[in-house]
Amino acid sequence: MPSISSTIHVPHFHNSGSSKWPRIALSLPMTTDFDFLIPKKKKEVSVQLSTLKPPVSRRETVRFCNFNLGRFQPSPHEMEPHDRFEFGDFIAREAFLDEEYWIAAWLRAENEWEDRTERYHTDTEFAHYRKKIYARKEFAKIKKRCKEPQHGHSYTCIITEMKPEKGKKRIVIRSVVGTLDLNIRYLLLGETFPGELVDAPRFSKVNRTPTSRYGYIANLCVSKPYRRKAIASNMVSFTVEYAKSRGVERLYVHVDANNDPAVALYQKLGFEVVENPLLIKSPYDLLRLQM
Repeated sequence: MPSISSTIHVPHFHNSGSSKWPRIALSLPMTTDFDFLIPKKKKEVSVQLSTLKPPVSRRETVRFCNFNLGRFQPSPHEMEPHDRFEFGDFIAREAFLDEEYWIAAWLRAENEWEDRTERYHTDTEFAHYRKKIYARKEFAKIKKRCKEPQHGHSYTCIITEMKPEKGKKRIVIRSVVGTLDLNIRYLLLGETFPGELVDAPRFSKVNRTPTSRYGYIANLCVSKPYRRKAIASNMVSFTVEYAKSRGVERLYVHVDANNDPAVALYQKLGFEVVENPLLIKSPYDLLRLQM
């Protein structure tokens, strides 16, 4: 298992100023390809604020599912109610725009198809088409879960975006470089951890007690050009603090047992592998952080 020498510190939510972070080298499968979404007029990733003109006409605006793919990053006023954490040239925060949900979905699709491309040594137009279909389905899931929490569960999409340069602004689809999901939920009756084999009723019920409440991390993705910049570790650290601020005392994540860098990342942050004979057998390790 490769070693990670950087020291991880617990982040605090942003109020004024920014925090400096050490770097952690981590390679997670991810590529970035948004060109099919962007019209030629929008391929310039930043513009001078001093040259901004009135809103572009409908003809010049790209639309998908009733949102604007040419939208610029949210203003400080729009981000004010949302927790965020600054590190280096990036900001980790809760996603709240539909455009951000879409890019989170696209990063997942890139992650899924990068694995398949390497496994089958193919990268065809058909694969690209299937990737777009996958992203659209994921977008619908993310939006529904974030906007419509059910049965006491909450779902949060966390993203990392590049900081706007002074006097410039990027469009959303060119600024988001990483994402993960945080699901706060309850254990089923009889469970002591997610996925435990227990003698439960045929139709398991949720155990709605404070001690059964936990957080679950999933879908950690970092855009390929931005790997090895401590984005994954800082995004997870932010998620830990985000969950703690909402009363969560335990966090879980499933990690491919053969993905040594990912396992090392979580262990560096305090996660431990759950060793229990009642755990459902799978190629993934269940890791837990007791906060």
